[in-house]
Amino acid sequence: MQRPIMTSRSFLRTPSEVAGPGDEQVIEDLVDTLEANRSRCVGLAANMIGVGKRIIVFVDEDLGGRITVMLNPVITASDGAFDTQEGCLSLTGERRTLRYRRIEVNYEDRRFRARHATFAGWTAQIIQHEVDHCNGIII
Repeated sequence: MQRPIMTSRSFLRTPSEVAGPGDEQVIEDLVDTLEANRSRCVGLAANMIGVGKRIIVFVDEDLGGRITVMLNPVITASDGAFDTQEGCLSLTGERRTLRYRRIEVNYEDRRFRARHATFAGWTAQIIQHEVDHCNGIII
């Protein structure tokens, strides 16, 4: 089910809690909401739909535009810092931020299996933005 986008800065600044097996509906709602906003959005974190759980979804261009789900993502390594400007569906306008060209991430997939992967470029930037949301950091 598509959900409205959260714009409360105080809510968005609250770090999210660990996701678990009871959060399947949140995952579905997050995917549905990303699909509904795909023309103006490439990623979402659960707090952006009003749920304080460490769940992110994003359009993975490296996989042909498929939506990828990550539960409890943690960036474990990064390199290639650069300054950029980003927008956010929860906020108006663009803001400057620091990102990394390459990151490594520990996370769980939709079946709660532990995963580790390396991402680069645009996909890495999207993941960093959404993980920041999980940590209560907004641009």
